[in-house]
Amino acid sequence: MPDAIRERREWDAGTRLLVEDTPEGVRVKPVPVFAETRPEDVFGSLPHRGNPKTLEEMDAGMLAEARRRHARD
Repeated sequence: MPDAIRERREWDAGTRLLVEDTPEGVRVKPVPVFAETRPEDVFGSLPHRGNPKTLEEMDAGMLAEARRRHARD
């Protein structure tokens, strides 16, 4: 693959490419790193223990994390 094409497409060395023969010519495109998924395929995939958090508890947790991250900058 010519360097100019790889650079323009931002395809680094080692990028896996799919080559398709079409009526219009040859099509080359990168292979996705991760398989495409739908939200319904992955919801509930992580186990949870304990009682569910309330919206107030989630808001407080996000605020605390934002403050922690801001404090270290």
